[in-house]
Amino acid sequence: MSVELPARVNPLSRALSDAGILAWRSLKRIPRTPDMLIYATIQPIMFVLLFAYVFGNAIPIPGFPGPRAYREFLMSGIFAQTMAFAVASASVGLADDMSKGLIDRFRSLPMARSGVIAGRVVGDLVFNAFVMLIMVICGFIVGWRWHNGFGQALAAFAILLLFAFAMLWVGALIGLSVGGPEVASSAGLIWLFPLTFLSNAFVPTPQLPKALQPIAEWNPISSIVAACRHLFGNPSPFASPDGFPAQHPVWLSLMWCTAIIVVFAPLAVRKYRSATGH
Repeated sequence: MSVELPARVNPLSRALSDAGILAWRSLKRIPRTPDMLIYATIQPIMFVLLFAYVFGNAIPIPGFPGPRAYREFLMSGIFAQTMAFAVASASVGLADDMSKGLIDRFRSLPMARSGVIAGRVVGDLVFNAFVMLIMVICGFIVGWRWHNGFGQALAAFAILLLFAFAMLWVGALIGLSVGGPEVASSAGLIWLFPLTFLSNAFVPTPQLPKALQPIAEWNPISSIVAACRHLFGNPSPFASPDGFPAQHPVWLSLMWCTAIIVVFAPLAVRKYRSATGH
């Protein structure tokens, strides 16, 4: 009499299945907490309105006169900032799960380590895609347009989502490294403000102090912003128009996103393993 052994489960298939289940779990909480969606969209909308109508006339764009030029210059910066701030959602969400003991329950299940974190990252990525859609509508209202066709606009949005995906892994590592959601909220954002403002997101780099211009143009956020402006056909002045960031903004943005994922995704999985013993 032969005994039929259970078929071995492919580790990659199991990890993808676990990630999909946990991503769905992450998305199901949104209808139950609509205030989360409201607050996530209010901040970028406020940035658009404040910079477009309050600071727009005071920040000229070299080579592009008129108030509409700044609004078209601005929107890629707002998109990139919003995707960068995705760090907070992953860090706070994972820190909250850790503090409530939910991760301890996952340890008792035959789940892939990477699937637990990837599920949170993918769920937050879908959420941020919806937030970006709201931002696109807001941009059209204030006068922003793309000029290089729908295909290149889609490529710009794909780069923005890739950047959000990369930053979510940074947030996952932070959330697993701190003591609770309150600390995760601060730790996930406090370093992003100088990184965002020391970039080309809101002010053209030719108008920054000369010592800061190279730093700003090689900033990963600047690379994402410059790539989007290039693909959207929006104003994109550079302090060094012959430099690599100006000549190859799309390639540089892809290089930055790849580097962030390659570094922080394994670190986040390793941190999860050491923090939970899973």
